[in-house]
Amino acid sequence: MIAEQLSPNCGPRRDGLRPTLIVIHYTAMRSADAAVARLCDPQAEVSAHYLIANTGEIIRMVPEDQRAWHAGQGSWCGQDDINSRSIGIELDNQGNHPFSEPQIAALEQLLRGIMARWNIPAHGVIGHSDMSPGRKQDPGPHFDWMRLARQGLAASVITDTPAQVDEASFISAARTAGFSADVPFAVLLETTRLRSAPWRSGPLVSADYALPAA
Repeated sequence: MIAEQLSPNCGPRRDGLRPTLIVIHYTAMRSADAAVARLCDPQAEVSAHYLIANTGEIIRMVPEDQRAWHAGQGSWCGQDDINSRSIGIELDNQGNHPFSEPQIAALEQLLRGIMARWNIPAHGVIGHSDMSPGRKQDPGPHFDWMRLARQGLAASVITDTPAQVDEASFISAARTAGFSADVPFAVLLETTRLRSAPWRSGPLVSADYALPAA
């Protein structure tokens, strides 16, 4: 069952756009109640379609056909105005600890429904950091993208071994995978590692070419 606490921070999707993406966030707040209060505060000017509490409770705050204010500036696959193209899901998490099993199970259930209703492919399920590298880190290094990918709820990571490991070839590979925001190489590398290898640091290596399959 999904609870409902509607936020005033929403509006029509622009230019007749429909959801083709789902953007996953973490709240970075002390509790789900505090996050709901902020997402429903007109002065905060932020919102999301859903929030999933640490307990697994799902709260709907913006109807899916409306434009929630969750993504901000960014780009994915060369497209902007992500708010008009997406459905935003906030996870009750401060970003420095693992996500609970009830919460992730609820997310999986919610994703299945949204993806079916709007015919959103696995590659359309992204993190806030994917479309806004350097500005955002959520859902962060504790989020298990591989678990979602095994169920077809996010893109699988495909390793395409490059003929040459260098910045130019990596930028090209990352853009093909969808990371189209114009950011410095170091920021791009850190962002893609959040998806496939959040434990990795240091210079570019061939394993970094393991990117979400477009």
